[in-house]
Amino acid sequence: MIEANVVVVGAGAIGGVTAAKMDGGVRRVSVLDANEEHVEKMRDPGLVLDDLGEERRVRLDAHSGPADLEGPFDFALVTLKAPHLESALGPLVERGLAEAFVSLGNGLVQDRIASIVGEENLIVGTVEWGATNLGAGHLARTTRAPFVVGEPDGETKYRTRLLADTLETVADVRITENIGGQVWSKLLVNSAFSGLGAVSGLLYREVVADPAGKEAALAVWREGYDVGMAQGITLDKVLGVPAESLVVRGPDDQRKADEALRVAMGYAGATKASMLQDLERGAKTEVDVINGGVVGRGREYGVETPFNERVVELMHAMERGERRPGRDAFEELRTLAG
Repeated sequence: MIEANVVVVGAGAIGGVTAAKMDGGVRRVSVLDANEEHVEKMRDPGLVLDDLGEERRVRLDAHSGPADLEGPFDFALVTLKAPHLESALGPLVERGLAEAFVSLGNGLVQDRIASIVGEENLIVGTVEWGATNLGAGHLARTTRAPFVVGEPDGETKYRTRLLADTLETVADVRITENIGGQVWSKLLVNSAFSGLGAVSGLLYREVVADPAGKEAALAVWREGYDVGMAQGITLDKVLGVPAESLVVRGPDDQRKADEALRVAMGYAGATKASMLQDLERGAKTEVDVINGGVVGRGREYGVETPFNERVVELMHAMERGERRPGRDAFEELRTLAG
């Protein structure tokens, strides 16, 4: 057993699966989630976890508010959607409940979290495996892939290694000295495959299997890659492939990208985009910190990002109920290529 006390902040697909798999592997794990029905079911009769096809029930120490949490915790694992960060993390900071906060969410949210919890208290991570929310008290892990964690300053510390050991109770873990490059590489995954999966209503592998979908995803990826290069970021490997292997500018690049896609989909092909799950629940997506994050940095560094801009527009239209996810989005994106 790992001698660590952990609170998981946000028990959606990733957070809830993490807490359930961590239970019994660490000294103590608690869960904080605003959905009271979900919390009650996690407590009794327990969270139903479908772990890559194997189902079991796990009773968790779950809470809908921080008042009853008993700290201190070595780590607060933050898996919340971007709009809820301030309201959820502020009370934990005020009460001094966690020694370190670990950003495990999607998109460019690390600076926002640091502004709430303090830069010295932040560790940054990404999650390459996928999970699906099947309703209150019922979650599924759908793919097998690692966590990647690292310190913002690149130095591996005692707490970094303890965090890695703690997360190893859930999935494989890789420590990187280039967490900034890893965050941007993961942003490429989310913008290309989660973004396109959400506007089309398809799994990652179904996006890639559609010729127009693959073309659009690679165009979105190329824009994000170019924005990363403009910032001087050294991109980290993601989903088993170098980020540059999915950059297509000619026929030779396409052959390389097809092989890289085969490897990447081996890790993540069964993933249902978290933004698609949000759309299906009628919830606001994180498109503004994912594809919108690429657009914003592109404007700052003078890189045009029309494909990412169109994904943001499509997603906002779907959030407003003006249209539904479908493959027709691919054809709209294809027209941007001229």
